[in-house]
Amino acid sequence: MKKIQFNLTFFLVVTAAACSNRYQTNNHTAANKADTVQSKYINQPLVSHIYTADPSAHVFNNRIYIYPSHDTATGAPGNEQGDHFDMMDYHVFSMDGVGSKVTDHGVALSLKDIPWAGRQLWAPDAAYANGKYYLYFPAKNKQDIFQIGVAVSDKPEGPFKAAAEPIKNSFSMDPAVFADDDGSHYMYFGGISGGQLQRWDNNVYHADATNKYGEELAVLPRMARLGKDMLSFAEPVKEIKIVDKNGNLFKAKDNDKRFFEAAWVHKYKGRYYFSYSTGDTHNICYAIGDNPYGPFTYQGIILHPVEGWTNHHSIVQFKNKWYLFYHDVQLSGHTHLRNIKVTELTYNADGTIVPIKAMK
Repeated sequence: MKKIQFNLTFFLVVTAAACSNRYQTNNHTAANKADTVQSKYINQPLVSHIYTADPSAHVFNNRIYIYPSHDTATGAPGNEQGDHFDMMDYHVFSMDGVGSKVTDHGVALSLKDIPWAGRQLWAPDAAYANGKYYLYFPAKNKQDIFQIGVAVSDKPEGPFKAAAEPIKNSFSMDPAVFADDDGSHYMYFGGISGGQLQRWDNNVYHADATNKYGEELAVLPRMARLGKDMLSFAEPVKEIKIVDKNGNLFKAKDNDKRFFEAAWVHKYKGRYYFSYSTGDTHNICYAIGDNPYGPFTYQGIILHPVEGWTNHHSIVQFKNKWYLFYHDVQLSGHTHLRNIKVTELTYNADGTIVPIKAMK
């Protein structure tokens, strides 16, 4: 018995030493692997304790506020309609500046508190006017048709209280609100495929409408000026023309340039920059116009494809620098579980944007 105990003890000591060495080696290998993985990307996630996507960034009170969608793993099946993007609330984040600590202000609005909404709180945006903060968001109504809602707060971080009904005559998804120098606010929106934009013709819904293909003209994004109350459209919804250098509209087959989703507008040196995602070709592109209504002439790519199927962004100026907020799937590797990032945006002397590659 003693001999057995001695051999067992010796075995345990030797094994423990071997395991310790192996553990140290594995730790070293894991650390190297993590460093290698991180080195693939030009930026690291801003938020890692929850999954976030579609970051809309604004500067309020000399602080950057980010309004993203909140990805969750609900087990909803994946399909072309995007049912696996089953978001149920919004968090608001803020920071003193790029590179500083990011604060999670918690849940700003929940699906259960929106009377008209049925499901899927997709990419939101925010604006300030009338001494209030407005959160604009898409959701499918009880008939499973996307509309755009609005919620109001006294603080940029919320919590926000949703209006009882969606914005009248609104449809589709990805609202982005641009505040012009004269105080006017314009909403740009729309997304084809799961965003249902292809079902709307002359602002009338056609449930059986399908995506455009080949030589058909591409579906165009939409926009409308907001009323002074910030709760309604002040005019009928209009199409936005995105054209090539010859003034021609893109066709559906031009899917490396035509609009898919994720509209955003910013102003640089007096000109209006309309940027968007090409969706199934994963580019963030931009076009330039002379007024908020367009037409906008295509210029090129801002952000080349990121890791993950989707690409969605915002552009904001802060302390004399411009920044591009975007997302990828570095943390999860899953398209419906994304993480937001930020990188500096620069311009050429002629006003064109220097293209960015998110992967090294």
